Amino acid sequence: MSNNKLFNTTLADYFMAKTKSKQKALVLFSGGLDSKLVIKLLQKKRVDVEAIFFKLPFGGGCCNDSMCVFKFSQMENVKLHIVDAAKGKNLKEYLDILKKPRYGTGAGVNPCIDCRIFMLKRAEKIKKKIGADFLATGEVLGERPMSQTKQALKIIDKNIPGIKRPLIEIGIYGRKRDKQIALARKFKIDYPEPAGGCLLCEKLVKERFKFLLDKDLINSKTLPLSKIRRHFNIKKFGWFVVGRNEKENQIIERYKNSIKSASGIPAVYYHKNNKQNKQKALELQKAYSKGGKKKFERFKLK
Repeated sequence: MSNNKLFNTTLADYFMAKTKSKQKALVLFSGGLDSKLVIKLLQKKRVDVEAIFFKLPFGGGCCNDSMCVFKFSQMENVKLHIVDAAKGKNLKEYLDILKKPRYGTGAGVNPCIDCRIFMLKRAEKIKKKIGADFLATGEVLGERPMSQTKQALKIIDKNIPGIKRPLIEIGIYGRKRDKQIALARKFKIDYPEPAGGCLLCEKLVKERFKFLLDKDLINSKTLPLSKIRRHFNIKKFGWFVVGRNEKENQIIERYKNSIKSASGIPAVYYHKNNKQNKQKALELQKAYSKGGKKKFERFKLK
């Protein structure tokens, strides 16, 4: 039997499976192909679907834009719940997880299993509030090296029992997306190409985030600064951020403790507001201006 026939048979069996009565599901919705397919699969089974989208501080989905996911939910007549984890109590709890992840991290400072549990626990509360029968996700066994392994899914299920994973139920596994793409064509839905992702997964910025987290320098106010690429830790002076382009300069210039940019001259943020740090910021600005001598490289946080 060909892979396509096996897939079609499994899919047919999925739709033929009987349900006790009309059910309601809350779907963890990233805006990516997998979670879009879960919504369509459940709708085809006549399940009443609502979706929940998490705006994470450092990205994490195929689409970290709430308007993007809102558009799809409107087209499919799905009520959308949005949880902003980039501010307030949610951000504080998320940062606490980054500092002390229970289930470890990947190559960067990404606590993928803890992050998943963080979202699902909040989704569980909303599930109960709206009277949904179950949570559903677009998880695919083997698709992600840390959070979608057998062991990871066992840990997640231990913390939040009863999660349904329709893509796994119809036999989809691994990193190839040919079956998902075939389903997308069947359901006539658009989908984004895999891109972006979570900044915390990047090994090259591990040192920077460890420093910022250890010093408690990330909060609702400074979160945009933490995602700019050029950071410095200068002994006796502290944390500085130097812009690399117009977009980064504009972010830095929102802050009171900043030196303004000009043509070929970057904006600079300095954490401690005093004359010494302002002077050091001016030195950094000169060093990283067009034609400047980058004498502060040894203080740079990668």
